[in-house]
Amino acid sequence: MSDKLFIFDTTLRDGEQVPGCQLNTVEKIQVARQLEALGVDVIEAGFPISSPGDFNSVIEISKAVTWPTI
Repeated sequence: MSDKLFIFDTTLRDGEQVPGCQLNTVEKIQVARQLEALGVDVIEAGFPISSPGDFNSVIEISKAVTWPTI
């Protein structure tokens, strides 16, 4: 058994489901970088099939962070 705890964050996907909460790509990248700084292992960055904007945001987030799995 591994002693490693993996952190899987859904802020960028589930967070946008809150009424009135809409982040642009730059804001999403800022959040992703902070999650990376916190040591998050996996970032669920959005639902890319839902729209071209979400698709592009996920691509840009994957370019902006190096450690977490997107």
